[in-house]
Amino acid sequence: MALTVQRLTKKFGELAALEDVSFSVEDGEFLCVIGPSGCGKTTLLRIIAGLMPPTDGDVILDSKKIQGPGRDRGFVFQEYVLFPWRSVEKNIEFGLELRGVNKEERAELVRRYVDMVKLRGFEDVYPKELSGGMQQRVAIARALVNDPKIILMDEPFGALDAQTRNLMQEELLRIWEKAGKTIVFVTHNVDEAVFLADRIVVLTARPAKVKQIVNVAIPRPRNRTEEKVNRIRNIILQLLEAEIKHPSERYNMG
Repeated sequence: MALTVQRLTKKFGELAALEDVSFSVEDGEFLCVIGPSGCGKTTLLRIIAGLMPPTDGDVILDSKKIQGPGRDRGFVFQEYVLFPWRSVEKNIEFGLELRGVNKEERAELVRRYVDMVKLRGFEDVYPKELSGGMQQRVAIARALVNDPKIILMDEPFGALDAQTRNLMQEELLRIWEKAGKTIVFVTHNVDEAVFLADRIVVLTARPAKVKQIVNVAIPRPRNRTEEKVNRIRNIILQLLEAEIKHPSERYNMG
C-alpha cells in the first residue's frame, strides 16, 4: 500500500472542511478524487502533501506518518507556478539544485524528463513563450525529476481549453505508464476522472466525507464515448447530483 488516509478531519475554526475521510492508494495506482465545488478536495491534497496539518487523523506513506513536505511527494498545481526568469531546463532542475545534485547529474536527469514530456528543443525557452499545455508539461517534469513516490495533482488541466485538456490527459497517462508513479489527482471534471482513473473517490459536500469509491475496471486506452465509460460517468454524476441537491442527506458507501 503506497498511501493510507486514516480518519482525516480538518477544521478552520468552527468550519469543518473534511470529516473522518479514509481511503488508501495502491503502489502505481492512478486515483482520482472528485466532489462538489468547495467540498475540501484541495485541502485534502495539501494535507497529503504536508503543506498543512490535519485537525485529526493521519496520512501514512510507506508506514511513515506524514508530518510535513518531503521529497517522496511531488505536487503539480492548477496554476503553472513556473519561475518566469528561468528557462524550461532551469525550471525543471530547480529542486535538484536545492538538493545539491552535481551539474552533470542534473543535466542527465533534465534531459531524461524533457524527453519524457516531449519538450526536446524547448530547453532554453522561457515560460512566457510556451502554451498553457507546454507550461504544465514543465511543471510535471519538475515534479518527476526528484523521483517522488507519489505525484499529487490539483486540477492541473483546469485552465486549459477542452481540446488541449484532452491531449494533456492522454499525455499524462503516457507519462504515468512510463514513469511508473502513483498519482492522486483532484478534479471537478467527471469525464476527466473516468478517462484517467483506476478508482475514483467521490466526496460529499462540505464537510467532505467519502461517499463512495468507484472502480473503473475499463482497459486503456479508453474510448470516451463507449458504453462502459458512459455507465460509470452516469454513476458519478448521480452521486454528485445527490450531494448538490440534497447535501444534508449524506451517507458513506466507501
